[in-house]
Amino acid sequence: MRYRASPYLRYLLPSAVLFAGVIALPFVMNIYTSFTSWTGVGPMKWDGLANYRRLMRDSEFWGSIWHSAALVAAMAVLPTVIGLLLAAALFDVIAKRFSPRVASILRACIYLPQVLPIVVAAIVWGWILDPQYGALNALLRDAGLGFAAHDLLGDPKTALLTVMAILVWFQLGYPVVIFMAALQRVDPALSEAAEIDGASWRQRLWRVVVPQIKPEIYVVLLTCTVASLRAFAWIYALTGGGPGTATQVPSYYSYLNFFTNLDVGYGSAIATVMTLLIVAVSALFLLVQRRHQVSP
Repeated sequence: MRYRASPYLRYLLPSAVLFAGVIALPFVMNIYTSFTSWTGVGPMKWDGLANYRRLMRDSEFWGSIWHSAALVAAMAVLPTVIGLLLAAALFDVIAKRFSPRVASILRACIYLPQVLPIVVAAIVWGWILDPQYGALNALLRDAGLGFAAHDLLGDPKTALLTVMAILVWFQLGYPVVIFMAALQRVDPALSEAAEIDGASWRQRLWRVVVPQIKPEIYVVLLTCTVASLRAFAWIYALTGGGPGTATQVPSYYSYLNFFTNLDVGYGSAIATVMTLLIVAVSALFLLVQRRHQVSP
């Protein structure tokens, strides 16, 4: 028995130690810290559920939750829908009318933002949208549309929508690549039969293609939703949660309490709640996917 188990121990032990040191142990410490009052230095004071009771009454936290829901739409829902349409158009129209090489080049161009480091892309977008020296407002002024120039990231009414639009641009390439790979395993005979029966391109996509690539759709929705719930770098580099709290999300709110307000216990409580929320969302996605797989 020892001989049979040794290969598993040999390969699993390094990753298990890494997982325990990088994820499990810090998470347990974070949970413990969330029950304390601590500034990051000096002794901790046990406060029980005080941080969580405070969290339930914190309007700023609940506002950040709503902002996070908007980012879910920008990073998961919209990229999935638009990515599916683009992938189908590239695979079923561009590749057939022109060539697969043209479709591949366009797919690479759409995916290019995913290759960029988030902070670099955010800084570049900040330069483009700068109200005084940004390329967008300069272009509008040169075109005689100076009245349309606006501080998109500095206006509370437009800041969140602008961040959402940038996130759609950034995230779109991921579902396009996944869906184009999925379309290669779709049975073409079913689409041809539907076309012969008079089904339009939209009907073939919705009735024939989508049911066959549901696993990939679930994967894209799950991974993009998790990424949106823990979005931090975009907010940090683009707006700093501002103006005011117009673009603040839970991850950035936790960061502020950790390093600016020096309220480590409260920041830990926010991080713990968001971790549990991500786990719950992931479990819900997997449950729904499993039910659809076993259903006739």
